[in-house]
Amino acid sequence: MTGITNRRVLRIAAPIVLSNATIPLLGLVDAGTVGQLGEAAPVAAVGVGAAMLTAAYWLFGFLRMGTTGLAAQALGQGDGPELVALLTRALLIGGVAGLAMIAFQGPLIAAALALTPDLPETKRLAADYMAIRVWSAPALIAGYGVTGWLIAQERTGRVLILQLAMNGTNIVLNLWFVLGLGLGVPGVAWSTFAAEWLGLGLGLWLCRDAFATPAWRDRARVLHAPTLRRMATVNAHILIRSALLLVAFRAFLLTGGRFGEAQLAANHVLMLFLEVIAYVLDGFAFAAEALVGQAVGAASRDRLRRAVRLTGLWGAGMVVLLSAAFAAGGGPAIDLLVADPGTRAAAKAHLPWLVAAPVVGVASYMLDGIFIGATRTKDMAAMMGVAFAIYLAALALLVSAFGNHGLWAALLVFLAARGATLAWRYPALERDVTPRRS
Repeated sequence: MTGITNRRVLRIAAPIVLSNATIPLLGLVDAGTVGQLGEAAPVAAVGVGAAMLTAAYWLFGFLRMGTTGLAAQALGQGDGPELVALLTRALLIGGVAGLAMIAFQGPLIAAALALTPDLPETKRLAADYMAIRVWSAPALIAGYGVTGWLIAQERTGRVLILQLAMNGTNIVLNLWFVLGLGLGVPGVAWSTFAAEWLGLGLGLWLCRDAFATPAWRDRARVLHAPTLRRMATVNAHILIRSALLLVAFRAFLLTGGRFGEAQLAANHVLMLFLEVIAYVLDGFAFAAEALVGQAVGAASRDRLRRAVRLTGLWGAGMVVLLSAAFAAGGGPAIDLLVADPGTRAAAKAHLPWLVAAPVVGVASYMLDGIFIGATRTKDMAAMMGVAFAIYLAALALLVSAFGNHGLWAALLVFLAARGATLAWRYPALERDVTPRRS
């Protein structure tokens, strides 16, 4: 293991930032291709279907995070066979979860459509879209495990290759199926279906060194009951944390609907900017996951502290740049994205909240990475519960008093509470990293 340096942090983080940059591009191409059909319903259907499936799949993000933490610790311990067996376990869990989604697609799609506006044509097309895309659920969810396994070993360059291949294939097939073959909304779904299965195949190839060792098919090791229970516990706590986070952001969007269409649209635009911030910070949070996990696996408190310090400094430096960028360029960016004068004015009036958000929220992003790497997921779930309760109280108090400004204030309270509660638990995490006796 090499020393933890700034160069090493950047080597892990930079490919993740570049990889994440391709995600909004794919959404734009999806919308742009069906937009050429000249009707509103296909655009709305792709947006609704993709949003609903993304929310469902996002809950399975525990497999990416849990695999990263456990694999990084196995690497830190020098336990090569366990590192390889973890990949097989992640693939099995992802495959079973995906097959379960296929088996229960009927009620899942019906529940998703029940949450959408009552627009018959949009609902029909969205149902067609989801009914196709759900068949790639095993590939997508298992792919989370592959991604987490690669990140744990700092192979984020391979993650970038994987993301570029998937999104590039998706875009090319999208253009061909929709504009070339005239398949409409099903064409968008089939292009994503193909790209996600291609992604799993490529991901397995990028992990081919694992399959060159017998440990990947060692049934006794892969299905070792105590190890499976630990993995299940880690993943269950992350699932609880992710579900609360999803509900919190959905509550933000739904509450914003009280203040009219222009304000709702403005909130949506500003939340897109917040997603950009999250994509950038993900790179350094993922670096924290890998480096902290390895330090915990090696039982090195010194390496843990250095990993926390360096990734934290990079995260803090990035939010200063991002906040400055949105303070200077947020207004022109809003003008570029939004034509409606009312929405423009509302977005600009609330832009200072967006500028403050990364500064207030950076601790929560980086501490998430630290706790994932250390697999202190019980703390993550518990502290998210506390932060969520504080958020609900802030919503009740601030929205009634200050309207949409109160809504944004409540969101910042939530971000601050997430960071503060995890910071409160950090000393216990560090104390539990006890050097092994020789």
